[in-house]
Amino acid sequence: MTKKHPTDEAKIPKSRASRFAKMGSLASRIAGNMISEGVSELAKGNRPKVKDLLLTPKNMKRVADQLAQMRGAAMKVGQLVSMDAGDVLPKELTDLLARLRSDAKSMPQVELITVLQSHWGSSWQEKFIQFQIKPIASASIGQVHKAIDNDLRRLAIKVQYPGIKESIDSDVDNVASLIKLSGLLPKGMDIAPLLSEAKAQLHEEANYILEGQRLQRYAKLIEGDTRFLIPNWIPELSSHSVLAMTFLDGEPIEALCDANQSLRNSIASALFSLFFKELFEFQLVQTDPNFANFLYDSHEEKVVLLDFGATREYNKSMARNYLKLMQAGYHNDKKGIESQALELGLMTTSLSDKTRGDITEMCYLSCEPLYLTGTYDFAKSDLLERLRAIGTQMSLDKSYVHTPPVDTIFLHRKLGGLFLLAMKLKAKVDLRSMFEPYLGFRI
Repeated sequence: MTKKHPTDEAKIPKSRASRFAKMGSLASRIAGNMISEGVSELAKGNRPKVKDLLLTPKNMKRVADQLAQMRGAAMKVGQLVSMDAGDVLPKELTDLLARLRSDAKSMPQVELITVLQSHWGSSWQEKFIQFQIKPIASASIGQVHKAIDNDLRRLAIKVQYPGIKESIDSDVDNVASLIKLSGLLPKGMDIAPLLSEAKAQLHEEANYILEGQRLQRYAKLIEGDTRFLIPNWIPELSSHSVLAMTFLDGEPIEALCDANQSLRNSIASALFSLFFKELFEFQLVQTDPNFANFLYDSHEEKVVLLDFGATREYNKSMARNYLKLMQAGYHNDKKGIESQALELGLMTTSLSDKTRGDITEMCYLSCEPLYLTGTYDFAKSDLLERLRAIGTQMSLDKSYVHTPPVDTIFLHRKLGGLFLLAMKLKAKVDLRSMFEPYLGFRI
């Protein structure tokens, strides 16, 4: 979720036809822009390439603004493609897709009230002592409002954008076409599994009853862990399009980058420890590492966990293979890492020896905090730069075309996000020691 300025709102196109028209008008304006730019360049004696005309700042802004206004699938496709291929896609497309993570606009107040009336009735305000009409956060599927109900409970109410649910499949297809037409995807790259997953995940995220049930299940799993706070789901005020939870206080987790070292270390340690539990013990992982999903309550001295729309179940076989991969990493065993990478589908035997070696090296480097003894200093680590360098070299190999299983993509997204947060906090964590209880662990 992203905090928004009160005036940052826009009416959302609801019907399939109006949303398709948005895409069509966007394509027309981009084409017109390209012709104008092309004529200008030709007048200067230059012979511009189509890609260069497409990627002008004006066109990039048009695409980002249009997709941000449509929300929903338009933003989700960008998120999924960019998180899988951030090291493979051209910088221009990566920058565009990254922008979609933060450019959601809130719905107009009249539209919001119409949605609330449809779910709670015309006298919906009688349920609350206070309801803040202006949202405190907005994202691709919905926006969040603060409220106090008649039982004096402070609540966070997530309201889904109207028309999002019905437009999911067509939106995904339309945005995918736009991305393909851009000519920026590496030749032979198959994004079909990602597009299919984008549709499936969006349909799940658009079901707020399901999110409430996952929130409830997750809360039970971490019950008794005094390091964390998690909202309570309020089923009687919730529906498929409205999610009611208790409101939890806290400051943004990234705002703690100047807090004392001990606190920063303990927060990073708690989150990595929770990840190990999620995968190896629960097989239920909250896969969205957006910093906004974590707060810190300084009075309770606990990490607040938010937003369970992207929570995914993992089968025991995949969890077991990841455990074996990390165990091999702990023991500095590259052969073991290569074996588990094949088991997980991170690579296949049909890839060249060099490509398999590169993927194995990336998996090995990713285990660096496990095989290095002592405290790992995230502030001084250049691990991400080294991984990015290998990924860039692999993208230059025209024979490399491989899309790993979607479940692994989401898991790597979570791990990468935790690593970035630990870097932001300049944390020092002994991950090797933290992992040791799992050396003899059985799933």
